Amino acid sequence: MRVVMLLRPTNRHGTKGEYTQFRKLLVANGFVLVQSEVFMCAVPTRRSARVLLDRMKAAAPATGSVCALVLTERQYSSIEYLVGGPSYQERAIGSSVNISL
Repeated sequence: MRVVMLLRPTNRHGTKGEYTQFRKLLVANGFVLVQSEVFMCAVPTRRSARVLLDRMKAAAPATGSVCALVLTERQYSSIEYLVGGPSYQERAIGSSVNISL
């Protein structure tokens, strides 16, 4: 399973530090930066995804927007790259499911 965190910080005074701390927490918990303000983590089960989401929810910044998306490997493998390809981090994590189209 993949947990994708989408961040949209605000420009309000004092929020930069909150988001910096939250990003550091994401990286400390195994998330990798996929794109600007988009982090992803591979987890083995739905239960571990829920535990991770609960931990991130408790530490989420008070302002802006933080969204979480949980995808199965099959759903994640359907990503199409219109330009470019998978980043080093995405190749390092790999995919355990191979789907023939």
